[in-house]
Amino acid sequence: MTSTPCNIAAALPRLAAERPGQPAIRCPGRRAAGNGPAAYDVVLDYRTLDARSDAIAAGLARYGIGRGVRTVVMVRPSPEFFLLMFALFKAGAVPVLVDPGIDRRALKQCLDEAQAQAFIGIPLAHLARLLLGWAKSAKSLVTVGTRWGWGGTTLARVERDGAGSGPQLADTAPDEAAAILFTSGSTGVPKGVVYRHRHFVAQIDMMREAFGIEPGGVDLPTFPPFALFDPALGLTSVIPDMDPTRPAQADPGRLHDAIRRFGATQLFGSPALMRVLADDGRPLPTLRRVTSAGAPVPPEVVEKIRTLLDDDAQFWTPYGATECLPVAVIEGRELQRTRAATEAGAGTCVGRPVPPNQVRIIAIDDAPIADWSGVRELAQGEAGEITVAGPTATDAYFNREAATRAAKIREALPGGGERIVHRMGDIGYFDGEGRLWFCGRKTQRVETAAGALHTEQVEPVFNVHPQVRRTALVGVGAPGAQRAVLCVELAAGVHAGEFARIEAELRELGARHPHAERIDAFLQHPGFPVDIRHNAKIGREKLAAWAATRIGANA
Repeated sequence: MTSTPCNIAAALPRLAAERPGQPAIRCPGRRAAGNGPAAYDVVLDYRTLDARSDAIAAGLARYGIGRGVRTVVMVRPSPEFFLLMFALFKAGAVPVLVDPGIDRRALKQCLDEAQAQAFIGIPLAHLARLLLGWAKSAKSLVTVGTRWGWGGTTLARVERDGAGSGPQLADTAPDEAAAILFTSGSTGVPKGVVYRHRHFVAQIDMMREAFGIEPGGVDLPTFPPFALFDPALGLTSVIPDMDPTRPAQADPGRLHDAIRRFGATQLFGSPALMRVLADDGRPLPTLRRVTSAGAPVPPEVVEKIRTLLDDDAQFWTPYGATECLPVAVIEGRELQRTRAATEAGAGTCVGRPVPPNQVRIIAIDDAPIADWSGVRELAQGEAGEITVAGPTATDAYFNREAATRAAKIREALPGGGERIVHRMGDIGYFDGEGRLWFCGRKTQRVETAAGALHTEQVEPVFNVHPQVRRTALVGVGAPGAQRAVLCVELAAGVHAGEFARIEAELRELGARHPHAERIDAFLQHPGFPVDIRHNAKIGREKLAAWAATRIGANA
């Protein structure tokens, strides 16, 4: 008896047999007159998703895109995107995903580093490839839509060529590369995380157990790559009518339309999208499970979303990263109970580690650590660097050896062999109840002469001010002698002329808390830069450079 390949797409044939007519993917289609709600008339049921992805996988193989072939995918959230991704998994190819909205130079660097052998994209992506010199190593070209003068073939032709070839599923092994997923680059140039097939399979199992997900539910994933997990979990994905790169600008009416029309039971969104729903204020009665990640969710947003959900619904805020997800989880009710501590400078509680993860806190060190034997673990209550070992902890960045050495530690196991421990790049600690608290990014800590300050232990103290939208702690000067500067973004409708009074009130707030009393300067900023992926991670590196010019001018 042959074993099932270790492959996220292996669930599709089973689900196609068990629930052939259940919609797997619903996408917005034609729009009602007057820019009304989308019809969501583009539907792939499980039987169709399985059969068509088989045909595309077979066609891709005939075109040289098969096992181990690194393939850039630049396709908008659409039926073609999901068909392609599952076809690539079935073929054993290695899809390469990069956020298209990042800086053009960084995007080119990412695509060059990936050394892709194939490029699949919409016409606009191919045009950019030609004009900007993207992915010159790619020789196999596939266009999703109309192909112009750049050669290659079309996805429609690929599917026709593979039609009738029967089931396709490469016999992929657990350690084979499954995908290269680039980080958001919120703290530097994005890095290509090498996902192996075992990582995807473990993520499915851990999410199913952590969140109690059962087949048959309806998910509204506002970050489209997360929709790739839904078919393996037996869910229906309703791709929302929004620009996924701008969740902060999503139309709440269109989100509510999709939730109501299809009885969505589950929703994933960044903290920016959660704020959109919280500010809108309409109840969310069908949702049983809401999940938000990408950055800490502001306490007032957690509280408001909880009031919009039914009492028996759950609001989860998982902690993790592209390199390792999920690491820990906390439900909204428990997060609400920690709000006062957060606003007093304790950091943000991210809950308890998801089994079988092993999360440990080590002494802060900016240098690479080759071997765990030399690591100093910290005791309960001591803030240090968060590390995690577990089945979803990835082991390398593609073509970034220095970054791999900086983020990965080899640990010998008692019974023989070794494992990789991932350094999250975050500062945190465990409390007496075994809960993990997040204090901020290691690279964004401010090293003053009196010691280090961490963003998540400082900013929430000031964010309680009613006329402040959010704040950002940055350092100006050399580490060890940095000036602690708080950048302040005022709430909507608050005039900049009021900042002198607001600053005085912020100084009074800070004086009550040891983490916040050492702020040297307060600067009003018109609007913080945020990451392209979630619109939630503040670009503190850019703010630090801006603050340095202001501090220099005012010195």
